[in-house]
Amino acid sequence: MNPLLQDFNTAPFSKISNDDFKPAIKKGIEIAKAEIDKITNNKDKPTFENTTVALDFTGEKLNRITSIFFNLNSAETNDEIQKIAQEVSPWLSEFRNDITLNEALFKRVKAVYKTKETLTLSDEQEMLLDKQYKGFTRNGANLNEENKIKLREIDNKLSKLSLQFGENVLAETNAFEMHLTAEKDVSGLPESVKEAASQLAKEQEKEGYIFNLQYPSYIPFLTYADNRELRKKMAIAGGKKGFQENKYNNEQIVLEIVKLRQKRANLLGYKTHAHFVLEERMAVSPEKVIEFSNNLLSKAKPAAKKEFENLEKYAKKLDGIDQLQKWDGAYYSEKLKKEIFDLDQEALKPYFKLENVIDGVFEIAYRLYDLKFEEVFYIDKYHPDIKTYNVTDTKGNFIAIFYADYHPRKGKRNGAWMTSYKTQQIKNGVNERPHVSIVCNFTKPTATKPSLLTFNEVTTLFHEFGHALHGMLANTTYSSLSGTSVSWDFVELPSQVLENWCYEKEALELFAKHYETGEIIPMKYVEKIKESASFHEGMQTSRQLSFGLLDMKWHSEDPSDISSIKDFENAAFANTKLYPEVAENCMSTAFSHIFQGGYSAGYYSYKWAEVLDADAFEYFLEEGIFNKEVATKFKETVLSKGGTIKPMDLYKKFRGAAPKPEALLKRAGLLK
Repeated sequence: MNPLLQDFNTAPFSKISNDDFKPAIKKGIEIAKAEIDKITNNKDKPTFENTTVALDFTGEKLNRITSIFFNLNSAETNDEIQKIAQEVSPWLSEFRNDITLNEALFKRVKAVYKTKETLTLSDEQEMLLDKQYKGFTRNGANLNEENKIKLREIDNKLSKLSLQFGENVLAETNAFEMHLTAEKDVSGLPESVKEAASQLAKEQEKEGYIFNLQYPSYIPFLTYADNRELRKKMAIAGGKKGFQENKYNNEQIVLEIVKLRQKRANLLGYKTHAHFVLEERMAVSPEKVIEFSNNLLSKAKPAAKKEFENLEKYAKKLDGIDQLQKWDGAYYSEKLKKEIFDLDQEALKPYFKLENVIDGVFEIAYRLYDLKFEEVFYIDKYHPDIKTYNVTDTKGNFIAIFYADYHPRKGKRNGAWMTSYKTQQIKNGVNERPHVSIVCNFTKPTATKPSLLTFNEVTTLFHEFGHALHGMLANTTYSSLSGTSVSWDFVELPSQVLENWCYEKEALELFAKHYETGEIIPMKYVEKIKESASFHEGMQTSRQLSFGLLDMKWHSEDPSDISSIKDFENAAFANTKLYPEVAENCMSTAFSHIFQGGYSAGYYSYKWAEVLDADAFEYFLEEGIFNKEVATKFKETVLSKGGTIKPMDLYKKFRGAAPKPEALLKRAGLLK
């Protein structure tokens, strides 16, 4: 019996074999098609209940199966799973097209939509009807047969290409290792970093140290290694993923993806892919995104230039460096930061034992939102590293299942993300609660030390947990509007706002305790963390904006004439460039957010949401960071409402007004 086709509550990971996926997905598509047929064959007049609601509830089985499969493909993949992904992705793309291009179904959806003025609908019902109708019109329902076939072909190709892109990036990440045996080559590296590298070497039965492109190895090496040539080697290896003359080269894939996206947008009546995407976002148009980005850049750029000049002078004074290179940035920034603020990132790590930080974020969730997390051991896992929790409120009501996967592995892509195995919805009068997961790549425990996080990793954990709260506290009727199913430039608000607690004394004292002595983090460190929060913020802001502008450049112009990715990228970065160009490196060929994830024409969302989060957190600061009234308001207007109401309307309900960029500029130290 195929475990994926049985009724299950939590994902039955240990019972699944790779052979189960294809038949299960095939059957899931069949079940969903039968559910669609039931709607189209209904002889009754189309109504909100028999068409709009019925359609929203279709495909549940398929969604549960595919969420398990694609999450495994990101967090615990292998050659076989990747091969299956390449086979099933076109099936799923075809199935999505079968829905949006189904004339009989669209006829019923349209009939209900046309009567919406005569219906008595709640805000949520109105949003569902509107979103569903646009889901058809924006995805080809009004095309003629010839163009519908073209659309299917494009979507089929795109589904395969984005998968291949991601597989190539993972293969390149796993392919590079730097094996060092001389102590002089690891000079400058903290003991904890050396111990982790030594452990990697021992696992391969080698002497010395092994460093790789996984973030817990790569970032510390570039930050602390004294050997400039080795930093260069590491930085170039990290920057040329997908840009080498080998089978994992992504250059043609990038060009194909952007050209197909453009073709698709034109087919649907849009000027560019960005115009298509942004029509349904808070930002509305690429012009508005570019204007927003350039406004912020005008504030950040003078600060960035000044910071860079100071860093250059510092490197010259310290080591006689005439030309600062990309592999020097983190190294000299860390030294300068330590000198200015007397703050050593390594000295902070003992206060951020992973388990303590987890307890801390749970305690903050309890104080703000009355949530209790109990680790349980009866929930099936896909890897022994995974932790599972039962989440309840203070009255004992079941809220969610929470999975957490913290450490790097060979089958896991870099970065951090939140995902879901089951979406919240209210069906047949039952509030079905969500199963939510966060996946990270944090420093592993070593033989002598537990997992001690860098401060950056602490903020990453809070960020992903903010997304998880958005999923766990969802309380909507329809799954397509639940949790993180919101406008893409609003989705980062719950994640980014939670990061602010990492800088506050009241919050840090809850969990920042020395892993050996239990001593609470000294006040001088807390002050220094806050003081240094805006260190090099001009450069950081410019860098983040440059990525968003590169994304816009790829997707808001006709890409037909682009032949050299590198030249195109250099032109896009011209206005934000600080370091000399590195010929061997290219960002686009490993820019997974926009070519594999869902951030195409959406990378600006991080900065957009920062305006929201800085403004929102000002409210908490005014009333107290654990103020129950403000927290309840945020929970009820933002975290629980999903996409049931337009995001700006939700935000105004919480804050009483539209967000002002001044709060962000003030926090970043960029307000003159």
